Parts: sequence; C-alpha cells; structure tokens
Amino acid sequence: MTMKELSIDIESYSEVDLRKSGVYRYAEDDSFEILLLAISIDNGPVTIHDLTNEKLPNEIIQALVDDTIIKWAFNASFERICLSNWLKKHHPELLSDSFLNPKSWRCSMVWSAYLGLPLSLDGVGTVLKLKDQKLKTGGDLIRYFCLPCKPTKVNGGRTRNYPHHAPDKWSTFIAYNKRDVEVELAIKDKLRNHPVPDFVWDEYHQDQVINDRGIGIDVDFVKAAIAIDKESKAKIQEELKELTGLENPNSVLQMIGWLREHGVTTDSLDKKAIKTVNEKTAQILKLRQQAAKSSVSKYQAMVNCVCKDGRARGMFQFYGANRTGRWAGRLVQIQNLVRNELSDLTEARNLVKNGDYTTVNLLYDTQETLSQLVRTAFVPNDGKKFIVCDFSAIEARVLSHLAGETWRSKVFEQGKDIYCMSASQMFRVPVEKHGQNVELRQKGKIAELACGYGGSVGALKAMGAIEMGLSEEELQPLVDSWRQANPNVVLFWWDVDRAVKTAVKEQIQTETHGVQFEVIKGMLFITLPSGRKLSYVKPKMGENQFGGESVTYEGTGTAKRWEILESYGPKFVENIVQAISRDILAYAMKRLKGFKIVGHIYDEVIIECDQDQRLEEIATLMSNAPDWMPDINLRADGYECSFYQKD
Repeated sequence: MTMKELSIDIESYSEVDLRKSGVYRYAEDDSFEILLLAISIDNGPVTIHDLTNEKLPNEIIQALVDDTIIKWAFNASFERICLSNWLKKHHPELLSDSFLNPKSWRCSMVWSAYLGLPLSLDGVGTVLKLKDQKLKTGGDLIRYFCLPCKPTKVNGGRTRNYPHHAPDKWSTFIAYNKRDVEVELAIKDKLRNHPVPDFVWDEYHQDQVINDRGIGIDVDFVKAAIAIDKESKAKIQEELKELTGLENPNSVLQMIGWLREHGVTTDSLDKKAIKTVNEKTAQILKLRQQAAKSSVSKYQAMVNCVCKDGRARGMFQFYGANRTGRWAGRLVQIQNLVRNELSDLTEARNLVKNGDYTTVNLLYDTQETLSQLVRTAFVPNDGKKFIVCDFSAIEARVLSHLAGETWRSKVFEQGKDIYCMSASQMFRVPVEKHGQNVELRQKGKIAELACGYGGSVGALKAMGAIEMGLSEEELQPLVDSWRQANPNVVLFWWDVDRAVKTAVKEQIQTETHGVQFEVIKGMLFITLPSGRKLSYVKPKMGENQFGGESVTYEGTGTAKRWEILESYGPKFVENIVQAISRDILAYAMKRLKGFKIVGHIYDEVIIECDQDQRLEEIATLMSNAPDWMPDINLRADGYECSFYQKD
C-alpha cells in the first residue's frame, strides 16, 4: 500500500517530569517507553497499536523514517522526538541522525497558531465546535499510566501502574488515544481552506533543527551556583530571624505583621514598598527580597532539562506567540534573562564555579550576581566560540520605514543615536550622548520606548518614567512632543485603524503602507510584506470604553482564557511591526542556515562556530534587507565570547 501521509498521536511513560524537563530529556531517559500509538493513514480510520503487548508493524516503522511520507501530529515535536528515541532503542539501524528529519513533519498546533487559535488540542476543538471533542478523562489516565506512582500498602508498594492493574482504565485510555487523532483529523479538515504557506513550514523545520541541536550547558558551573545560592539564602534567613524574631521571615503575613508592629502599614513587600519605610525596616525588606529571589530557578531549570551530552534542547517554541508569530521561550526561558552589568564578569563567574561563597559574598551582592551570571551558563563546545549578533533598534527601524518617517530613517542610515535625535526633534535643540543637553536623552529614550504604539501617560509610567525622575506634570507634554515630532507614525496608526475597520465593515480588501487587510469566512487576515498573514478570529465592530468604534475579535487573553479582545489602530500597528521584525529575524536565520545557530532572542542570534570564524561575515549576512522589503536600512552588530553574555 502506498502511503502519502500519517496522522499520529502517542501516549508514553517516563520517570522524568515532562513539564520541567522538556521532551528531549524526557524521551532520552532509560525509563522512557511508548505505550500506545494511534495512527491514521491518508486520513483513513484510526488504528491503535498497543506497544505494551504487540510490535509496531514494519510498514509503519518504515513510513516513520521515509522522508517522502508526511507525518502530522498536534505538537509534532513531541511525537517526533519520542519516536526518534524509540527507534534508537529498538531499530537503531534505521535512524541516520540523532532525531527523525523534521522536514517530513507537519504540526497541526502550528497550523492552529497561524490562524490565531488556541495552542491546545481541546482548546482548538472547542473554538472550532467540532462534533467529536477531546475526551476529558485524559488527565487522570495520563497520571495513572504515564507517570510513576507513589508506593502504598494498597497498591502493594509498586511505583508504576501497568495495564493489568486496571484493565477498564486501560480500555478507556486506548479510546482517549484514538480520539486525539480523530480530533486532529477534524482540525485539519476544518482548516484546509487556510493552509500554512510552504515558507512558514520551512521556518518551522529550521526551528526544529535548532531545537534538536541544543546549546551547551556548563553543568559544573550551574551546580556550583545552586550550592552558593543555597548557602546564601540560609545565611540571609538566619540574619532575618535574628533581626525580626520571626519563625518564618519568608511568610508574607508574618512579615507584614512585624512591619505593623514597627509602625509601618503596608500590604506590599515589593521594591516600591521599600522606599516608603524607615532605614531599619528597609534593610529587612531588602534582605527578604534577596531571600525570595528566584534567580536560582533558572539554574535548576538547566539541571532539569540538560541532556546526557550536556546540551539543553527544546528551548524555543515556534509560533509560541500567535498574535505575531514570534517564538516563545520554554524551559530556561532564555528570552527573559537578567542583563549582565558586572565589569568583572569573568572573575565573578570563576569564583562561583569554584564554589568560593566567602569571596563572592565579600565582593558582590550574591543574589544579584547569581542573577546576572545565569546567561553565562550557556557555553560552546571545547575549541569553539559563540558569535552573538543582533539587529540594532529593529522595531524602531521597521516602524519608521512603514510610516515613512524620513528623519528617523536618516538617523539609522547615518548610524546616529535614536534617543538623542528623538529628543532633539522633540525639544528643537541639539542633544548629544556625551555632550550638550545630554539630560534630555533620557526623555527621548523613554518616549521612544513608550510612545511608538500609541502609548500615553500610562505607558510612560509603566516604563518607569516616575522612577527615572520625571514628574507627573511632565508626562503628557512628553507624549505630545513625541507625537508632534513623529506625525507620519501617528498618521500610520490611524491609516491602519481605518483600513481594518473598512475591511471588517464592508467585507472588502483594503491596503495601506504595504500591508493588506481582508475578512474571509469569519477571519481577519493581515498580509505582511513577507507574504505571511496575521489572523484574528471572528472580527466584529464594537464599542470601546470611550464610546467610540473599535474592532473586537476572539483570542487568548492575558489570563490564558479564550475571550473577546478589543483592538484599534496603534495596537494593530504594534502587532504588524513586531511581526515584520520577527520575519526579518527568520529571513536572517535562513541566510545563516549554514552556520550552527544554537539560540535566538527576538532580534539576536547565537552561533556556535570555529575560532577562525569572522564576526563581520555574520553581521553582513544579517544586515542584508529581505527581497520583500529591499529599502529598509538594517544594521547588525555583534561580539565573540567563550560563554553567553550581553556585550
């Protein structure tokens, strides 16, 4: 029988915690095994293979390693990595690489994300109102069969549940496995009129290669950092107990009670609260914050997910942010690491790696130093180096280019400081980074960061304007000055606003600033210059809090729930600009395909390479504008390092 495609779902067992460690570490563990494999051949009936008592048919095994046969799964990386490790164990002669080639795999979760749908199988099924939904019994069955169990007198002291321990549950589990593939098939059928473009699948395949490659972890350094953190926290706890007399200084209730007894009324123990208390209580609150600092959680995440070869894998989720299509961080969350600002970074790192708590504590704020050193745990292989290269002000460049704000584009072309030039444009005086009117640069910077997407006084406050020394009275004039200095950006916001509203109201295609808007079968599509589309489910005209018109759509809100969301011109512009910035990064990574990319963060690429590799070659490749936006001025800068850091 000739096969063209398979739809697959597996159920598996491992002693490793999947949520904490990720699929690569989970599936390489000696305890790992596949229990059930549900499969549909060419969208036909679903067949279940119970691998606890039968062998997988040879034709299925051969299809798994045949790159001409397309394999589909929801969250396909899980199935691909699990099946790769199963093949290593049972049929090593069939696997030519460490993992199955991702080029023959497609992910229906990515397809759902591309169309603005939830990132869970049950969530997509609910939104699409499928006739057959994912079975709700799955969670309990997974906990019973797929995880180790606690030994008790009742279960005879066993640490694992097998099918023969609960035959009825096992039968239900088989039905659950089968239903998952049926739901996946129904999703594919529902979405068939809105396919993912081939070039996006190419990006997905490169993403999978990067995740398969992983990035090195200095495990000795990580373990030493955890040990120093433990010792530091213990010392802080002792000091807090001595100063306060509290049994548990980490308890918020106990600490608030202690503060009230000492004349300080507060419901918060955050940094702002510290500024409103006296010197003694401020010292105690600062110590408590150090004790509660979670920087060590990043180190522990590394220990959890590092594979046997010392590399962490699976840290990047393709289309994890489905409003823009950006990647999302997973496991160690490399996207939100603390910046390192230590002038003697290497010395501090060496002290920590040597386990020298006494000297670290003497020379540094131990907890802050451990936070700043997290990114240095990522290391290249022996004899290699990292080249870290990032785009300069990528979002500001994209925004300026789309809006046609020529003075801003000239700033980038001439390599000048956008914060200085923005302040100069706003206040009509020369501003130099280390020269005249330098005090205005900070105002230019915060205005740039807060105002580009319609932000006003609230955005300035959220960016820390008050903490930076700006007064409440200065904020609105700052917003007004920025908008007056950037009239074409403001015009761009409302051009997009009109284009979206017209597309939704009149059900016609509109276009502005090189971006197209169209509603097709209950979906608003925004077509970017790259050809990629942003998707908004069930767009409608609504009313905003001020009584004006707004566009509403359905999506995943901040509380991770499916709900009705509201948007307007500047918000759509933010989505568009961030999405195009993402596309520029994806284009750059495509050009860098011949290099070993081991990580990427928004506008930055980390490459592991030989010592003689030239930084300039990589920066030049990244600085080339894509053919779909040839006139944009891009600039990439970088540095070399023996461990990951921020230059």
